[in-house]
Amino acid sequence: MSTPEGTEDAGYARWTFRLRVSSTARTALLAEWDRCRWTWNECVAKSQQVHAWNTYRPDGADKQTCGPAQLDRMLTQARRVAPWLREGSSVPQQQIIRDFGKSKAKALKDIRERLPMHRRAGMPRYKKKREASASLNYTRRGFRLIDGYLHLAGGIVLRVVWSRDLPAGPSSVRVYQDGIGHWYASFVVPAEIHPLPATGRVIGIDWGVRETATTTSGAHDLPHARHGAKAQAKLSRYDRMMARRKPAKGRAVSRGYRKAKKRRARTYAKIARRRQDTARKWAKRVVRDHDALAVEDFRPKFLARTTMARKAADAAIGATKRALVEMGRKHGRAVYLVHPAHTTMDCGQCGARAKHALPLSERTYTCTACGSVSPRDRNSARVMLLRAGLTPAGAEGVRPPGAPLPEAA
Repeated sequence: MSTPEGTEDAGYARWTFRLRVSSTARTALLAEWDRCRWTWNECVAKSQQVHAWNTYRPDGADKQTCGPAQLDRMLTQARRVAPWLREGSSVPQQQIIRDFGKSKAKALKDIRERLPMHRRAGMPRYKKKREASASLNYTRRGFRLIDGYLHLAGGIVLRVVWSRDLPAGPSSVRVYQDGIGHWYASFVVPAEIHPLPATGRVIGIDWGVRETATTTSGAHDLPHARHGAKAQAKLSRYDRMMARRKPAKGRAVSRGYRKAKKRRARTYAKIARRRQDTARKWAKRVVRDHDALAVEDFRPKFLARTTMARKAADAAIGATKRALVEMGRKHGRAVYLVHPAHTTMDCGQCGARAKHALPLSERTYTCTACGSVSPRDRNSARVMLLRAGLTPAGAEGVRPPGAPLPEAA
């Protein structure tokens, strides 16, 4: 099954396909991943060594650096003296150095911006053999598509389950293994735009926990699907199985523990697919019926520190918002991301702002200036339209002035 994922940037998208991996190809992929994992760990060790030197270096000693150029030279020297490392392709090994550089740069940026510890991922750490999942990146010179088969550098041949044709030739591919053990190939291709007929309608969208999305059009609201809550009994059962079979420290895990862990991972994968399917179907319906979307640029990360953490995570607001934005870009719709500050305090009719923030228990908004009364989330959705500069009449089914006529079917 193919799944168009989030774009690398505005002009590219990822298309992911399932792989059928033979025992020979699986052995080769895992051996390639062992080499890449060793390269990553050497980068971590080198980075820590340079940091320690720069911190405690003697007076007058030069400051050392640990950038991609130094790590590339380290890899070249290692491949020269280690035959087992030279047996693998240099393409994924070089790409994992690039991944290490991006991870380290992001961590240093978070430190410079003084983000709290719970909001940053931290510096890159060692990848352990039995914990890190395999992930191999290949640029254009490291793979070929021949007769429907994916040929990787190093003589690895994989059969791709093509559910649809790629829109263009891929510029890179990432071959990875998920927690269940399935293998996938994620291709980066130029993003295509498929315009839809104009409708003359606009919509404002407000995110929440009780209702995942509340819109200015009540027919397009997205209720909380509760996919995770429905599977909680099964997940709790697998957690108890793992707890009973957890080995003592230093002992290898049993077959029963691995079996329970795989069952739990399979259940989580089903929940993720259901959330993704619900989000995409809803996003396609919203984009098909409206020309412009005013979407609250909501960052749900802070909800993880509240009593609503479990319900907010089950709502998958971030994934739903990404699906909506990507669907809008794919079909040429105008998508406006609106800053969420004070959206619950402003009036969607006259624009007046309340003097005090509304508590979460108060679900009805009453404007003291114009006297309008409306549901709290519905009022916030209308505020999105006003802040985006869209004509609110378009949300009521009235064609805004100057709007293009819809194309004939």
